[in-house]
Amino acid sequence: MNKRKFLKSLAFLGIGSGSIFSPEKAKAKSIVDLDPNAADFWDQIRTAYKLKPDYINLENGYYCFLPEETLENYIKHLREVNYQASSYMRTVQWDNKAKSAAMVAELVGASPDEVVLTRNTTESIDLIISGYHWKAGDEAIVSNQDYGSLLNMFELAERRYGIKVKRIDIPMHPENDEEIVATYERAMTPNTRLLMVPHIVNITGHILPVRKIADMAHSYGAEVMLDGAHAVGHFDFNISELDCDYYGSSLHKWLSVPLGCGMLYVKKGKSAQIRPLLAPYELDQKTLLNLNHTGTHPVSTDLSVIDALNFHNKMGSKRKEDRLRYIQRYWSDQVRDLPGINVNTPKDPHRSCAIANVGLDAMTPAEMAKTLMDKYKIFTVAINGAGGVNGCRISPNVYTSEAEMDKFVQALKEMSGNA
Repeated sequence: MNKRKFLKSLAFLGIGSGSIFSPEKAKAKSIVDLDPNAADFWDQIRTAYKLKPDYINLENGYYCFLPEETLENYIKHLREVNYQASSYMRTVQWDNKAKSAAMVAELVGASPDEVVLTRNTTESIDLIISGYHWKAGDEAIVSNQDYGSLLNMFELAERRYGIKVKRIDIPMHPENDEEIVATYERAMTPNTRLLMVPHIVNITGHILPVRKIADMAHSYGAEVMLDGAHAVGHFDFNISELDCDYYGSSLHKWLSVPLGCGMLYVKKGKSAQIRPLLAPYELDQKTLLNLNHTGTHPVSTDLSVIDALNFHNKMGSKRKEDRLRYIQRYWSDQVRDLPGINVNTPKDPHRSCAIANVGLDAMTPAEMAKTLMDKYKIFTVAINGAGGVNGCRISPNVYTSEAEMDKFVQALKEMSGNA
């Protein structure tokens, strides 16, 4: 489909979202006709989603479900692949996957030969951890706020290769970037080979100064692997400017690709030093594809990456980032200084975007999440002590309205005795 036909096809489906906060004035229209300066721009974006009326969804961090337009295209891809059957699988599936990966590479500022599609962040990063040329006595540095499955993979590497994994605690409310960099640097030794650093901490939304951490690590001769599970499609960045060696992300999060799609970035020239976890069709390939073989997989998801990227690009990365940061600060600034409420996300605007974490003195995170759902019909996720974080992760999305966040703020005030 050419660009003109595609733009004409970008009709916003599901005018009646069914949400209790559906805007009355916004009318669904082709995204090409949207005025980015219109006062109701985000109300119009909201009509692209079919929202479940039973609750307010503030847990987009696990999975950012698809706008109706992307969903319908995904179903079309399923039908087309099913229609073409083995002829598709034996002819164009790899070329189409490469095209999708190239569009992701363009989004993050990488070269096409530095990016492959995987199933999720865990797979992407586990490929590096498992394939790294470890020697007994090598050291890796991770944090207690890192994702649990990735920490488990490092524990497996300890058992298999006799390496030492050192854990640090990321300051939740740092005074400056240097405080964070120094926390990692204090753990460095001559044996440090690899640092795993979250680009954005999944449980608090804390965006780290990863370029400064990478510069420090490289000065010691160590490599840096970034966990960007929540970064791609969330806030604007150029991966080449981060100067990391490896990067993993989940595209079914903030880019709203169908479930089961991630990306792996490996800086040019470094893929050959990683041993493949699964044998590729052709052994000893000189490209990143040497690490990317998983057998037959759902190729319609690969095709939907392009649809999700087109939807994202029509909003604009920076405009989307600004909206997500605004909606987070809209609620967190109202409760940050109230007694009994603990916002576990830095106050500096550049240190967070959509995701934040908030806890209550009067309730455990589990009790808080249950009360929010049972009493206020607000869906969140409890974080019970991981890396010293106690609270609920709050992750609104581009369709989230101020009215919904007003209800959340009122709930927090009532639950904390500040009403």
